[in-house]
Amino acid sequence: MSIVYIIGGLILLVLGGNWLLKAAVGLSLKLNIPKIVIGMTVVSFATSAPELIVSVKSALNGATGLAVGNVIGSNIANLALVLGVTTILSSIDVEKSFYKTDWPVMMIASLMLYFFIVFDRTIQQYEGIILFVTLIAFLVYLLRFQKQAVVDEMPEDDEALPLFKIVLFLAIGGFGLWAGSELLINGSTTLAKKMGVSDAVIGVTVVSVGTSIPELAASIIAVLKKEKAISLGNLVGSNVFNILAVLGITAIITPVEVKEDALSLINNDIYWMLGISFAVLPLVFFPRGMRLGWRDGIILLISYVIFVSLTIM
Repeated sequence: MSIVYIIGGLILLVLGGNWLLKAAVGLSLKLNIPKIVIGMTVVSFATSAPELIVSVKSALNGATGLAVGNVIGSNIANLALVLGVTTILSSIDVEKSFYKTDWPVMMIASLMLYFFIVFDRTIQQYEGIILFVTLIAFLVYLLRFQKQAVVDEMPEDDEALPLFKIVLFLAIGGFGLWAGSELLINGSTTLAKKMGVSDAVIGVTVVSVGTSIPELAASIIAVLKKEKAISLGNLVGSNVFNILAVLGITAIITPVEVKEDALSLINNDIYWMLGISFAVLPLVFFPRGMRLGWRDGIILLISYVIFVSLTIM
């Protein structure tokens, strides 16, 4: 049964990513908004749904530490694993808006999380409100001031869709990614337990990767269909959403506390998140300016393998 869940999950992820991409391109044309903005808003919000669901459920059940671990682990996986795999498959040309707006906002969000949680080990409700208000301000800025950030590689292939189809594809695509990731996580976890793999190994591999699978599916499909603006925007935007929306909303519901049994999150994991987030910027400029290529992808992927290995040990 585990194999059936895994196969079914993968199929749903591919279909969901395809539908979401169609909706994103259609919305970009309909509203005359740059695709990277759609990637950083609509697509990011849809692919961050698993993190939001897991975190809010955890908060309501009193397991607030899981909400923080979910976001930190997912942000590391988004950049080191998902961006790594994506750039190995196809290089991504990066425009000025990445280092002028997108990357700085991601770093600001990451540093806000660091300062809110490291010293008192709790994200208070007022801090959750600050995070969420920061997100709203960022979205307003994107929609009002962000110019075309990435050249549209294949504009002639873009399909203008009626609004009802855009909404339908968006809903079906988002649901497909969520359901696919749930099936894949459940199937993989069950299979791992049957094979005698420990809960710790399952936690740092299956679950943290699992909530990043929608981003991986959406990004790979975007790259294969030459919509690289959506791919890069999705990953940066997803990390911003994970901190400002997922943890912001969760903390508004109830203060998010890191308990004694999860101190590695603030003693180790959050530094990995900050380090990998920062490292993306120099990788954009070296060895070839304003491009992420397969060499960068290998560096990111190796860093993820090291992170997982050290966490397991």
